[in-house]
Amino acid sequence: MNRDATLTQASRRTAALRRARPLLFPLLLLPALAAAAAARSGAVAPIDLDTFDRLKESAVLPDGETLAYVSMGDPAGAPVVLIHGYTDNARDWVPLIPYLSKSYHLIVVDLRGHGRSGKPECCYTRLDFAYDIKLLLDALHIARADIVGHSLGSIIAQTFAEYWPERTRRVVLISSSGGPRRGAPPRPPKFDYAAQIRALKEPIDPESQFMIDWWSSPTPVDADFLRRQRRDAAAIPLRVWLAVLDEALVDTDLQRTLPRLKAPTLLIWGGDDPIMEEEVRATLREALPQAEVKVFPGLGHNPFWEQPAQVAAVMNSFLTAGPQGAAH
Repeated sequence: MNRDATLTQASRRTAALRRARPLLFPLLLLPALAAAAAARSGAVAPIDLDTFDRLKESAVLPDGETLAYVSMGDPAGAPVVLIHGYTDNARDWVPLIPYLSKSYHLIVVDLRGHGRSGKPECCYTRLDFAYDIKLLLDALHIARADIVGHSLGSIIAQTFAEYWPERTRRVVLISSSGGPRRGAPPRPPKFDYAAQIRALKEPIDPESQFMIDWWSSPTPVDADFLRRQRRDAAAIPLRVWLAVLDEALVDTDLQRTLPRLKAPTLLIWGGDDPIMEEEVRATLREALPQAEVKVFPGLGHNPFWEQPAQVAAVMNSFLTAGPQGAAH
């Protein structure tokens, strides 16, 4: 049958179908039109929070700790570990994940003491947290990964890269710190979160003013997402809040080991971050002079909640760059 005859028959079938079912074509076209509109607008489908929580699995590590995690994306893709911040959990990354490259194999963890992971009596140093990540990668048979961390998670990410460089491909540190400059006199912070945490009493009220301020941002973030974050953080035992504060965050000498971090590194901050002030940003930039740096003006401590698409674009570009473009 020649091409013209084939087209004629197809046209007749189409006309007959239109006469028989006048409403079918608009219904069939709606999904395609919606997808095209979403593509034109740059919109992505958000992740349902309940669905994400149901994806969590648990691994019992050789040291006896239980770590909860979500594995998603392309199982054959480049492994990317996402490490959340202090008092958060794996859900921390839900606003960002839809904008990350679909080629990644994401491993999204609950740190010890947080989320559905175990909450041992001890130990909560940055090396304890980093060693958990190493053991989890062992359990998942992942030899080498990109390590991404936010706040406390960024300190853990840099610690992992310092102690296990052979397991580290690239590093992304969001809202991170190089710690105070050695020998500098102590300076009171603008936001003294440590003092407010030490004043907490159990049961922790997720709707208290401190908890609302703890998750506040200069620009709007989904209210249900923040409410769940506060609720889950309030369920963390106060002894864990205090142990992490004392062992991993306060008086931690980050400067001593930062010279070990040789992997290509990307540093991301919100310009109006009240926790990681310019002093501790400067010490990190100075310790990692080859790192790429991106500051998002007007954003706070959680820039990937406020502008997830923009933050993901910077991360995707960095993580998929060739060896020569990894750092400048």
